[in-house]
Amino acid sequence: MTVPTTGRMVLMSTTRADLPAADSVPKIVELSIAIVSGLALVIVALFTCVAPLAGKIAGERDFVVYWATGQLLVHRSNPYDAAALGPIERAAGLPTGNVVGFMRNPPYALPLALPLGLVSLRVGTLLGSLVLIASLIGSVHMLWQMFGRPRKPLHWLAYSFGPATICLLAGQTAMFALLGLVLFLRLHRTRPFLAGASLWLCALKPHLFLAFGVVLLAWIVVEGSYKILAGAAVALAASLAATYLIDPRAWSEYSQMMRTGGIEKETIPCLGIALRFWLSPQSLWLQFLPAMLGCVWALAYFWPRRHTWDWLKNGSPVMLVSIVVAPFGWVLDQVVAIPALLEGAYLTRSNTMLVILAILSGLVLMEAFWGVGYFSPVNLFTAPAWLAWYLIVCALAARQKSAKQPA
Repeated sequence: MTVPTTGRMVLMSTTRADLPAADSVPKIVELSIAIVSGLALVIVALFTCVAPLAGKIAGERDFVVYWATGQLLVHRSNPYDAAALGPIERAAGLPTGNVVGFMRNPPYALPLALPLGLVSLRVGTLLGSLVLIASLIGSVHMLWQMFGRPRKPLHWLAYSFGPATICLLAGQTAMFALLGLVLFLRLHRTRPFLAGASLWLCALKPHLFLAFGVVLLAWIVVEGSYKILAGAAVALAASLAATYLIDPRAWSEYSQMMRTGGIEKETIPCLGIALRFWLSPQSLWLQFLPAMLGCVWALAYFWPRRHTWDWLKNGSPVMLVSIVVAPFGWVLDQVVAIPALLEGAYLTRSNTMLVILAILSGLVLMEAFWGVGYFSPVNLFTAPAWLAWYLIVCALAARQKSAKQPA
């Protein structure tokens, strides 16, 4: 089966003949992928083995916040109470100079933290790491299948993607958002209800999917695919019910934390916050201006393509833009860019672009060694870099296609 209309992408139903030949990958590309992948594998493997045994390392991860929240939930305490979280996180190894962390996911994510209250930090660290690693492996494997099971080893770039490695090291829930996105891409045509239910995982990080979500709603209306909406509604309702049973006051406690936690003062390196601090630090609406403009652009991009829309192909630029214009977000949240970047990697015939992607990913990965913190201004440029790389790849592919067409 051939690729419809554009011929630009490889879909689930395409054959391997649609992909560049496996032996077309030169040694320099394979070497770049091997270096980045090997480095990431070593880091993750060592960390998975060492972290459960070293209390200090475990206490410095973001994961300790989820574990401490679970401890409070088990004892029916306010999971957003700094006075209660502080001693638990300090005892777990949180450095004295670090501020107490809160679980900033919406309260319907609390059911994920509750089981952590039943185990020790070491056991929770090990189990949590294994679950996140499994989520990454499963996500990339499904993408590899959706792209036609190509023999080229480019999917290893996704396994070792810099933000993905940092996400694993931190123990962050952005990996679940990636899994939800990939499940949606895989199931939206064949199992729409389950595809909608999988979006609950994306809702753990809703700020990353604003432009994507606007297009999704418009597409559901155009396609009449209301089973997806039903699946999402049922999953959200179930999580809300579970949250109420766990902590009936969760939403009011969460609201209080968001108002008094000083989040608005944090200089998170992303476009919206950089714009606000540059123009008017007190004008919070400026932080959401890029997201609003991104949503408008996404609808304008979707509308002329609405009758031939393909999420695996057309959804890639929307997702990358959604990441760039997110009102806040960390470099590890950019793990959700993997589907789009992997599409670009399979799309391009430019070995130079593949090496550039490997280098960019490797540089982000090296943050683990260089001690570059989450708040570093360097991280302001990572999300735009993935978008720029993807756009260049698409432009080169379009040029090559037009050059092959007869005059």
